[in-house]
Amino acid sequence: MSNISRRSFLKGAAIATTLPLVANAAQTKKESLKFIHVTDSHMDLSNSDSVEAMEIMRDFINDNYKDLGFVLFGGDNFNNNAPSDKDAVKFKEIADGLHCPYYSIRGNKESSPKGDNEINLAAFKKMFVDGRGLKTSGKDWLLEAKGYNILGLDSCIEHKNNGIYTQETLSFAEQTLKSAKPTLILNHHPYTNYWGGTEEKDIHKYVLNNTKEAQKRLFKYKNLLLTLSGHKHIDSVKELEGTKVIVTRGFIRPLDLDMYPMRYVELSGNNINEKLIYTS
Repeated sequence: MSNISRRSFLKGAAIATTLPLVANAAQTKKESLKFIHVTDSHMDLSNSDSVEAMEIMRDFINDNYKDLGFVLFGGDNFNNNAPSDKDAVKFKEIADGLHCPYYSIRGNKESSPKGDNEINLAAFKKMFVDGRGLKTSGKDWLLEAKGYNILGLDSCIEHKNNGIYTQETLSFAEQTLKSAKPTLILNHHPYTNYWGGTEEKDIHKYVLNNTKEAQKRLFKYKNLLLTLSGHKHIDSVKELEGTKVIVTRGFIRPLDLDMYPMRYVELSGNNINEKLIYTS
C-alpha cells in the first residue's frame, strides 16, 4: 500500500467535502425561461403573403431558437373572415409545426367574426386552449413554467375593437398574483396611451378601457414582472409601478422584405432580458 502524506490526505478530504456543495449549488440554480412573443400577425387566407409570413416565422424560430420554452401569440393572430374556421385551422397547422409548445390569446379579430360561421370564443378555446396543460378560468388561462406564472388574460369585448378586463378576469389575475410567484401577463390591449394619441376615439379603441382599475388591482404586486400586449402595432418598452410593460411591434408590420418583428424574452429570477428580433 502506498504511503499518503498528511498534506495529500487533507487536500483530498477538502475536495471530497467541497464536491457535494458544488453539486447542490448546480442543482438549486434556477433555469432561465426563454420564449418569443408574436402578436398581430393578421393572417388572412385572401392574402397569400400573410400566410407565407407565418411559415417564415415558424421556420425562423425552428432554425434559430432551438432552446425556447414556448411561443406566445398575443391576439389578432388571424383575421377570422374566412368561411367556417378555415383561417383558424391554417394558423393552427402552421403553429403546430413549431418545435416547442405555443399558447394563444384572442384579439379583437378573433372576437369579431365577420359572419355566423367563423370561429367564436368556444371554438377558439377548443382549438388553442384546451388540452395544453393550462389552468383555465372563464376566458383566461394560467401556465406554470420553471417557477413562473404566465397569465393569458382575454381583454376582448365580443364584436368590438376596444377591450376591457371583466371582474372575473381581474379576480383570477389577483388570485394568481397572491401566490407571490414571479408572474407575467399576456393580453391584447395595452395599458397606456404610450404612443401619445390625442383623439379620444383612438384612445378608447386601443387602450384597455378599465386600465386604471387594472393598474390599481394588479400592478401593486411586486411579483408582477412583465406584461406583453399588442393591438396598436407600435413597439414600446416602459415601466409602470416597477413592472416592465411591453407592447410588441405588430408582426404585420415588417421592417423590410421578409423582416417580420417578434420579441425574444429571457427571464432569470427577476431579471428580464428582451429584444425585438426580425425573421431575416
